[in-house]
Amino acid sequence: MLKFQKLYEGKNIDMQMVVDKLRLKGKLYKKMQEIAPKELGIRNKIRIYKATDTNGYFWAIFAVSQKSRLLMKDVHKFEEIYAKFTLFCDHNFKYRVIFIDAPLCSKAKEAFKQNSWKIY
Repeated sequence: MLKFQKLYEGKNIDMQMVVDKLRLKGKLYKKMQEIAPKELGIRNKIRIYKATDTNGYFWAIFAVSQKSRLLMKDVHKFEEIYAKFTLFCDHNFKYRVIFIDAPLCSKAKEAFKQNSWKIY
């Protein structure tokens, strides 16, 4: 874990970082596609990926790079973005993952876990 953090320290989150991080956790994907936020009609600075793993399950992967702390209002914002994402893709996702390089409020962390998000 420490080796991974040193490799990407101070850099924005990109697809390669996401793939490397998930590969360290033992997750492999057959297909991974980036969806532009403009396609969903949102203005947030976020990277959204639609991935299919080797078992055929769909993954919604969000990557957020910001300096300020993530709060409860941000959790609601990501739930809305996820709802738009499912409508855009015309199917639900088995797994929801969010990569955050900002400090995370403890209440927001609990809310993400209750809404079945995996936080990296």
